[in-house]
Amino acid sequence: MELGMVGLGRMGANMAQRLSQGGHAVTGFDPSAQARQHAADHGITPAGSLAALVSELSAPRAVWLMVPAGTIVDDTLDALLPLLSPGDIVIDGGNSYYKDSIRRGARLEQAGIALVDCGTSGGVWGLTEGYSMMVGGSDAALAQLKPVFETLAPSPTTGWGHVGPVGAGHFTKMVHNGIEYGMMQAYAEGFAILERKADFKLDLHQVARVWQHGSVVRSWLLDIATDALKENPTLAGIAPYVEDSGEGRWTVAESLDLNVSAPVITLSLLERLRSREKDSYADKLLAAMRNGFGGHRITRE
Repeated sequence: MELGMVGLGRMGANMAQRLSQGGHAVTGFDPSAQARQHAADHGITPAGSLAALVSELSAPRAVWLMVPAGTIVDDTLDALLPLLSPGDIVIDGGNSYYKDSIRRGARLEQAGIALVDCGTSGGVWGLTEGYSMMVGGSDAALAQLKPVFETLAPSPTTGWGHVGPVGAGHFTKMVHNGIEYGMMQAYAEGFAILERKADFKLDLHQVARVWQHGSVVRSWLLDIATDALKENPTLAGIAPYVEDSGEGRWTVAESLDLNVSAPVITLSLLERLRSREKDSYADKLLAAMRNGFGGHRITRE
C-alpha cells in the first residue's frame, strides 16, 4: 500500500522505515532537510513539500501525521485539506487530545475525507519490536488501512485494534499513558526505599534482574529501569525533574468528569509536578507550622 508520512522525527522515521521494510511504498515529508535525507537513506522517498508528497500518492490517498499534539496538527490539516480529495484518509498517529480528534474528524468528514486517530505506543523500540496501536475511525477507513497496521504491529494479529469511532483511539491512548504514570511512580518509589536501606547494601540492578523473571511486577518498564540501573547505578548526573507530556493531566481531568476515582494516577501526576519545585513555598510553610504548634526545629537555608 502507498502511504504518505508527514513528520520524520525519530518515531515517524522509524514507523516509515518499518512500513518500507514491510513492502509498503512510503513517501515522507518533514520541514527539516536533514530529516528528509535520513529518511531517504532508509528507503523512504523524500518529498520537498506537502504538495509534492500528495502528488506522489495515488488516489485514494492515505497520509499519516506524526507531528506534535496541538495547533501544529490543525496547521498541518489546514495545509493538507486543499491538496486532498474526497475518499482520502488522514491518520493522526500523535498524542492528540481525543476531543480535538473528534472535532477534526467532523471537519474532515465535511470534505469527504476520513480521519483515523491512532494512539501509538512503543516509542523508539517500535522499529524492531512493533508498535501498540489503539485505532479510532470508521469501519471503511480501517478496512483500507488494515495492511498498514498489520505491518506496524508486533504481528498481524497482536498489538493493535480498532477500538471505536473517531476519538476512541486517542482516548484509549490517553488512559494508557495515565496508567503508565502510576506504574512508573510505583517502580520509582519502590527502588527509592530499597536504595535508602543502606545497611543492606543492596545491588539495585541485581534486584531488578531478579524481578524481571517470574515476578508478578515484571514488565517492559522494569526492563528499562534495569538497563538504567546497570549503566548508572547511582543515577549520577540525572536531575530529579520529571516532565509530563499532557496525557496524564487529560486522564485525571477525564476521571473527574466521569466521577471515577483515580488516586494513583492523580498522585503520580502531582509527584511529577512536585519534582519541578526547586524552592517549594508549601514545604516552607509546612515547616513553619510544625515549629509553631510543636516547637519542631526549622532547617535554615
